[in-house]
Amino acid sequence: MQHYFLDQALKTGESVTLPSNIGHHLGKVLRAEVGDHFELVAPDHQVFEAQVSALDGNIVKAKILTPTNKDVELPVNVTIVSGLSKGNKPEWIVQKATELGVAHIIFMPMNWSVVKWNQKAAKKIARLNEVALSAAEQSHRNIVPTVEYLDGLKALTQLDFDTKLVAYEESAKQGEEANLVKAVKQTAKGGSIVAVFGPEGGVSESEIEDLKAHGFILAGLGPRIMRTETAPLYFLSAISVLTELSAFAE
Repeated sequence: MQHYFLDQALKTGESVTLPSNIGHHLGKVLRAEVGDHFELVAPDHQVFEAQVSALDGNIVKAKILTPTNKDVELPVNVTIVSGLSKGNKPEWIVQKATELGVAHIIFMPMNWSVVKWNQKAAKKIARLNEVALSAAEQSHRNIVPTVEYLDGLKALTQLDFDTKLVAYEESAKQGEEANLVKAVKQTAKGGSIVAVFGPEGGVSESEIEDLKAHGFILAGLGPRIMRTETAPLYFLSAISVLTELSAFAE
């Protein structure tokens, strides 16, 4: 069933005219017909089942049927921080991280970042938020993750999180395995977790010391060294196993 986000409140029984972009996609691209069902998500993250009630080109009207009890969000609020990386890696990270349940994504320059966004940051972030919206619709999320740009570690360390981690390959090489599991299990349901991932060159020693001084815990992600675009996805998968799937095994 198709899934869209609206910026207006919804209630059962009312009729709404869909925004032109949604109307075009539903009516022209998917060739929906009167009577077809789809889902709409209100600003309060409530998912409603809806039905096409009228079609006229890009103008699509829908009747709001019933609220659903769907909630696919992770039990904890996860932010990933990614050092600026080359090519289309940021888009890949945003798309896949959204599918895996991330709530916020931050990109920032780090000591070993090869690329610099500078004046291009606003344009890139706008594009990445579009990627997040599309991925959130595809994966039937209750929220659309936010994507933002910070100009460095100083801005990051001023933000508040319950649990703060940095993925450090030296920890992985030394066989450290417990910090990730321990930190996640100690985070209460509804709590916030942030994890920092370096660019292609990794996280520098000076950055590690700065992060440690601000309460970040060094965490290995297993014995294998991962690419900058792979590590955040491994982390989010681990979060899901530790907070969602493990409950079914208990």
